[in-house]
Amino acid sequence: MTNKYTLTQEGVDALEEELSVLVNVERPLVLKEIEEARSFGDLSENADYDAARNKQGNIESRIMEIEHILAHKEIVEYSKTSKTVAVGNYVEVHDRTNDETFSFRILGQFEGKPLNGTVSVDAPIATAILGKKVGDRVLVRAQTPYEVQILNISTDPIE
Repeated sequence: MTNKYTLTQEGVDALEEELSVLVNVERPLVLKEIEEARSFGDLSENADYDAARNKQGNIESRIMEIEHILAHKEIVEYSKTSKTVAVGNYVEVHDRTNDETFSFRILGQFEGKPLNGTVSVDAPIATAILGKKVGDRVLVRAQTPYEVQILNISTDPIE
């Protein structure tokens, strides 16, 4: 049984765009690079050829990965409520272990960008707080576990 990949529609759109660029732009360019490198002669000591083939392998691998994800996707809607933590919510928590308060938004798999204030639905903090309510305290099972208390849940950004 293949796992489903939890994505928002925006996440699906981003993967489809990346796939389009890889198939329609990157793949043809690397094929031209390989063809050009072949024209230099001896392939056994042709660094340009080796580099182009490696690049081609990376592109083909990413294409297959994206196609697999899209074939097994489960699109989730953003939460329209702030009663319990769900995908799409903005959440403010107090890290009781380190005495810090921070906020973030929970998005689908592969969509989290912690430096931009978003985390993936499968990040340790997201899995710990999904379905919880304001005031709940939970243990985040990360490499170094820590306890957080949910201070605020919102469908709008938390200032």
